[in-house]
Amino acid sequence: MADEIITKEYLEKLFHYKDGFLYWKKTKGPAKAGKIAGRISTQGYYQVGINYKVYAKHRLIFLMHHGYLPIEVDHKDGNKQNNRIENLRAATSSQNSFNKPKKSTNKSGVKGVNWDKGSSQWIARCEVDKKRYFLGRFSDIKEAEKVIFQFRNQYHGSFANNN
Repeated sequence: MADEIITKEYLEKLFHYKDGFLYWKKTKGPAKAGKIAGRISTQGYYQVGINYKVYAKHRLIFLMHHGYLPIEVDHKDGNKQNNRIENLRAATSSQNSFNKPKKSTNKSGVKGVNWDKGSSQWIARCEVDKKRYFLGRFSDIKEAEKVIFQFRNQYHGSFANNN
């Protein structure tokens, strides 16, 4: 059935869900009944092949539980491999980006805060809906951190990630 549309009902024929994992219901080719479906991609997400097409497993799990696919599916805890349904939520592209952790190249230790050599101060910046906001210059990093946390909590809501 290469032309089969992926629906909640179709997924329920293929898989059994338990604790963030999908298990094959039937043996077919390399898929063995009772075994965990899929593998981890190079980006760190679980993925599974269905009818010669690869799908992100967290999206399939969301569809199985909610009956629809949102623009994006966000992992609340930021862990790409935690596909428990209670950890998945519908998100826009912007909301999903709000939940990203600070970059590994971050030198200040505070997401959105960097040192400006020219002014010898900390600068706080944050983005909302693809618009970048300058939140100020601060001599104390704790003050910059406080301002950016307040901004993020106000404008990112439940998707705010201050880590």
